[in-house]
Amino acid sequence: MEIIKINTPFIKLQQLLKYADVVSDGTDARILIVDGFVSVNGEVETRRGRKIYPEDEILISYEGQEILLKVE
Repeated sequence: MEIIKINTPFIKLQQLLKYADVVSDGTDARILIVDGFVSVNGEVETRRGRKIYPEDEILISYEGQEILLKVE
């Protein structure tokens, strides 16, 4: 699990994936999210603008790999 610290009340999901270096750009983030490879707190999330708050957990499952992020 990778801990991601933010200095704002929330961060949008697409921005978080870029900030955490999971993807290199917004296009890659959009593909992962819209195609259903990203879960927030155990539920698949397809909205790029979903607000992510401290204590949220994000799981990215793609091509046999899983990345778990926890926001603080």
